[in-house]
Amino acid sequence: MSNVSFPAALDAPEGAVVVMSEALMAEAVSKSQESPRKRIILPFHKDHDASLHRMMNVMQPGTYIRPHRHSNPPKAESIILVRGGLWFVTFTEHGDLDGSWLLQPGLGDFGVDIMPGVFHSFLVTEPDTVIFEVKPGPYVKASDKDFASWAPHEGDSEVEAYQQNLLTQIESRQGRD
Repeated sequence: MSNVSFPAALDAPEGAVVVMSEALMAEAVSKSQESPRKRIILPFHKDHDASLHRMMNVMQPGTYIRPHRHSNPPKAESIILVRGGLWFVTFTEHGDLDGSWLLQPGLGDFGVDIMPGVFHSFLVTEPDTVIFEVKPGPYVKASDKDFASWAPHEGDSEVEAYQQNLLTQIESRQGRD
């Protein structure tokens, strides 16, 4: 689901020092609420060729982050939840749920560090959820993400059922983990 008229990312703020303020976050939250994809990226790196990519990823419930991994080239990734809540989920090579962690700032788990090659996704549980994400650059759209062939494409009619099934699996595992 690509909407040419609505950007996937905002422009990076100008300046050698950017203060991560409530006002800056509020602007990104507002744009995520307007986005047909229910999310927007606020990058802090100034261009795709930067060696380190830092960004706020602002998401609303119902957004779909297709399961993916960063394997070509291999890239680790760190995510810190700033506001809101989400399930961070990992998968086996064949699409089985491997792990799930409820991230909520101030209430226990608030971030993850992911090695290269791990299939992962998020299920956003609270409005105006904001994560701070860091991973190596450069960004090359064709190879940045290795999308899981076993998961629906963004915009497919199966997405909502797929996400609900994941949530059901997560909830059923909570008593066993």
